[in-house]
Amino acid sequence: MKKNNLLKTTLTTLAPTLLAAGIATASLPLMAADFNINVVHLSNTSDEDYDGALVLKDYVEAQSNGRIAVTIYSGGQLCGNGTECIEALQANLIQVFNTTTGGLSSVFPEIQALDIPYMFPNDRVAECALDSELLAGSIRKELLDRTGSMRLMTIGNTGGWRNFATTDRQIKTPADVKGAKIRTINSPIQMELVRAMGGNPTAVPWPEVYTSLATGLVAGTKNGITDIMGMKFNEHIKYMTLDGHAYMGSMWWMNNDAFSEMPEDLQRIMSDGFDSLRMVTTVMPKRRQIEAYNAFKEGGGTIYAPTAEEKKMFQEAALPVRDWFKNEYGAKWVDITQNAVDACETSLNERFMAAKS
Repeated sequence: MKKNNLLKTTLTTLAPTLLAAGIATASLPLMAADFNINVVHLSNTSDEDYDGALVLKDYVEAQSNGRIAVTIYSGGQLCGNGTECIEALQANLIQVFNTTTGGLSSVFPEIQALDIPYMFPNDRVAECALDSELLAGSIRKELLDRTGSMRLMTIGNTGGWRNFATTDRQIKTPADVKGAKIRTINSPIQMELVRAMGGNPTAVPWPEVYTSLATGLVAGTKNGITDIMGMKFNEHIKYMTLDGHAYMGSMWWMNNDAFSEMPEDLQRIMSDGFDSLRMVTTVMPKRRQIEAYNAFKEGGGTIYAPTAEEKKMFQEAALPVRDWFKNEYGAKWVDITQNAVDACETSLNERFMAAKS
């Protein structure tokens, strides 16, 4: 097995945290299962990540007749941030973890190609492309080659689409972003988008966003409506613009040794379980956003959907971000992602034309 040369860590570094959480082998209760899988996600139990993990657990435990046992750890119980969790995953101290593109950028910065603004035109194309072997298969192979330990199992969604949300102004065109301090994740491409539109990007950790909005450190953020309502950002956010500049894909990883040690029948059960997880995490944000948008408006919030002409203005303003990305990371992953999008648009159009004939 190829050793990880990117985020190589030692058990002596990680073990104290995991021992304290009761994850060490010696502290686990005796179980009849042949394989014990610890699933970790950093969100809370009201998030679609948890819903997906529950479905995965139910499916694989039932279909394997108890040969696989799954334990879910939510909200940073075993590792406090993405870097720690990825290290624990690579060391096989945990077996499953999910990341966004931003969370994976320290290991695989080129993955940010998925966050190139307006790369995915709509839900259906995004779901098709991210589930395709052309894109997901390429990511799986790349990470196995780079780390030897991280196997991509599926790509779902976590929070819908990133949209501009602000405290003091309605954004209708890119010109309205000029001068605004917008919170971003610690991701270069997210920050470049704000700069391209004349705004001032400010990277703020997720637990600090509420306070940053309350104190005026930032005047806006780039999030989906369910995250905004779930974290009570709407107490300060008063305007949302549905520009949909990024689809919030969530990549679910499994330690490759943990997967490879399973017999083929259990590997297939795990793969099928992750596909069920994908469907749940893809659908849940769509369902939850109905109440979330209504609650936002009932609380005095204003939602604006750009016209086709205005949407084109956003897309044109963001074009320098694609050029910046190619200069920084090369064109390979831009082309892989774009080819997957193009293939899905062609396939979906053919299906539509056949259905209407």
